[in-house]
Amino acid sequence: MPHELKLHELRLHELTPDERRRIREAIAEDLGTGDITTTSTIEAGLRAVGTFRAKTPLVVAGSPYARAVFEEIGGECAWTQLVPDGGRAATGDEFARAEGPMRALLAAERLALNLLQHLSGIATATAAYVNAVAGTRARITDTRKTIPLWRNAQKYAVACGGGVNHRFGLFDAVLIKDNHLDAVGDIGRAVSRASVAAAGAPVIVEIRRLDEIDPAIDAGATRLLLDNMTPDELAACVRRVDGRVLTEASGNVTLANVRSVARSGVDLISIGALTHSVVAADINFKIVRA
Repeated sequence: MPHELKLHELRLHELTPDERRRIREAIAEDLGTGDITTTSTIEAGLRAVGTFRAKTPLVVAGSPYARAVFEEIGGECAWTQLVPDGGRAATGDEFARAEGPMRALLAAERLALNLLQHLSGIATATAAYVNAVAGTRARITDTRKTIPLWRNAQKYAVACGGGVNHRFGLFDAVLIKDNHLDAVGDIGRAVSRASVAAAGAPVIVEIRRLDEIDPAIDAGATRLLLDNMTPDELAACVRRVDGRVLTEASGNVTLANVRSVARSGVDLISIGALTHSVVAADINFKIVRA
């Protein structure tokens, strides 16, 4: 494959200090001055075990974040991982467990579930797309259509589902789209400027017509973004590129048509819906006295 894929395949084991801070802020938002329901009904000193179970088949993701909620909530809660992130859980499977003071488990419950359900939903959806294009050269990737400040977590979930990560922000790759091209007025000039100014970074440029392909490649593009094209149009672009650079299909991709898109021969298929409109996974958290 030309121009080795410069994509981030995020494999997260320890949260960054910023992510820890955001977990604490999320706890503070929810807890406020205290969990008045729990403190008024549950006596202090009780210990409990809470189990996370899949209510439908899913790909697990988000465990480092959920674990951090229990760690940050206090009370010396212990976390046990039974199915690793990226692993599959069938309906009814227990995949993680938290143990500690019952008051702490109840206070942490909703935030931990929110994170696990959202991130496991992303991983599960990604895995469905990855499975749909199996046997083709295409790889499924995400976009910058993410929740502000939670991008790392969402892209981590995509990686757990078998996808690869697109650029993380405006800083790590050039992406010249229609508005840039219209402002500059010439695709070759736009790509040439970017290639010089951002030396070493991938240079991705949106292609709207077949006759833009050669000027973009000649000017230094390393990947062509083929946006909102039919499978036949994608295949024509892939033939014109002839393996010189990477090709990426984007726009209006669904599970129903992703295999047709992949059969065009593109290297990557980017799907914003993986992060901006995914359905949360159905997960249950049941607490019992230890």
